[in-house]
Amino acid sequence: MTRDACYRIGRSTAGLGLFATMPIERGAFIVEYSGPRIPTREAHAREKTSGARYMFEINSRWTVDGSARSNIGRYANHSCRPNAESVLKKSKVILRAIRAVEVGEEITYDYGEEYFELFIQTERLSLRKMRGGRQGAQSKKARRLSYGLSRSTSCR
Repeated sequence: MTRDACYRIGRSTAGLGLFATMPIERGAFIVEYSGPRIPTREAHAREKTSGARYMFEINSRWTVDGSARSNIGRYANHSCRPNAESVLKKSKVILRAIRAVEVGEEITYDYGEEYFELFIQTERLSLRKMRGGRQGAQSKKARRLSYGLSRSTSCR
């Protein structure tokens, strides 16, 4: 069976996610996080100005812009109890299983503290402003955002 056959993209609590279609052994390659390499300073600027979320920083000089939908790795969601990890191998970013993954299980990895601070924490502050600082009545959009964010917390 080909490598591509071990996952599918499907609905998840966080939107779209990556799910195992066959058992994946611990240490097995899952998918490459692909896209053009851009200077890290340019990636930081895109994150701050346009909210670009699919930037994967390799080092202080280079970042993978994984925003293209053809980048299957972008569908792996964050978890504080992940079943995969990101690894730099032969100058490519890959996701690899850190434990056995069962059929139907969502493939997740820890995005790290910087992502949480840049996106999740900022959105929570925006939610508080939308609610007017209250926990009472909220708009449909605020409830949707709140539900998604309540599951996304810093792991540390």
